[in-house]
Amino acid sequence: MKVLQVELGERSYPIYIGSDLLSQPELLTQHIKAKQVLIVTNTTIAPLYLATVLESLHDYCVETVILPDGEQYKTLDTITQIFDTLLAAKFSRNSTLIALGGGVIGDMGGFAAACYQRGIRFLQIPTTLLAQVDSSVGGKTGVNHPLGKNMIGAFYQPHCVIADASVLDTLDDRQLAAGLAEVIKYGLIRDAEFFAWLENNMPALLARDKTALAYAIEQSCLNKAQVVTEDETETGVRATLNLGHTFGHAIETGSGYGHYLHGEAVAIGTCQAADLSRRKGWLTDADVNRIITLFEQAKLPTVPPKALDSDRFLELMAVDKKNIDGQIRLILLEKIGLATLPVYVELALLEMTLKSYGRA
Repeated sequence: MKVLQVELGERSYPIYIGSDLLSQPELLTQHIKAKQVLIVTNTTIAPLYLATVLESLHDYCVETVILPDGEQYKTLDTITQIFDTLLAAKFSRNSTLIALGGGVIGDMGGFAAACYQRGIRFLQIPTTLLAQVDSSVGGKTGVNHPLGKNMIGAFYQPHCVIADASVLDTLDDRQLAAGLAEVIKYGLIRDAEFFAWLENNMPALLARDKTALAYAIEQSCLNKAQVVTEDETETGVRATLNLGHTFGHAIETGSGYGHYLHGEAVAIGTCQAADLSRRKGWLTDADVNRIITLFEQAKLPTVPPKALDSDRFLELMAVDKKNIDGQIRLILLEKIGLATLPVYVELALLEMTLKSYGRA
């Protein structure tokens, strides 16, 4: 087991990375300070891992909320079910909420924990690769709105993250690939050596080689932890973690939540960002080809849907937390391994990417 620390002063917390961690109850229980515990999970994960977690908590007063699975359920209406259970069971301020699931469950569970009595303890047990390497670390929580993804939420750090690589054995191939999109992102924005490693080891990752997966998870979490430590609330360098996300969120919103997995939309969006970076004169044709090729090797889509024309893209991209005074700001690449902070992009160049980059 590896233990990484997210250094945030009194809000610091560990990320445990390894195999068979769910069979080690003390990893979980040492972070629980009172008897009341709520586990929030979904219909896919509950049959697989809920019993194991409940066994670790046999000395506690545990309630469970099992939500439907899917990005389309990441809404204020769904999150009300969590509040209903907390209130009906009379949970106090020193109780603990455990998010057992992928990024949707982590985001909703964290937002509920941040809001209930203005904040209760929150633990993350991510069960997808994407959640383990990205969404479970850093404290971003929230829900979607029909007009924009993740526009309602809060920064609320967990008290620990338990990334058990063993649970990836039950992850389907599409979800595994979606997680690899965020892994590739870390290489692109700040770790060129890791990007080159991914080019050489993508077949091993797709084959679920335990050593390769463990290294990819560790390096991704290490990069994420360093960025969050430097910039917790995204006033500077943390924004680089959103490479491809403005395009990707537009794809998710415009296509209907759940049609594309988040990682799939980010993969497409990152290729669009690379194309735009080339138009800015920063990336070469060879760089862009390397990026697209790696996403294709990861079995991810790389071109946007035909249904979204450039006007619709611009309309959706205008609803983004990085924008200021109605102007679109994007994370681009100066080179592989170095992302820009949010930059205003000439509308003509952006439209060229939206109109000229391939369509699925």
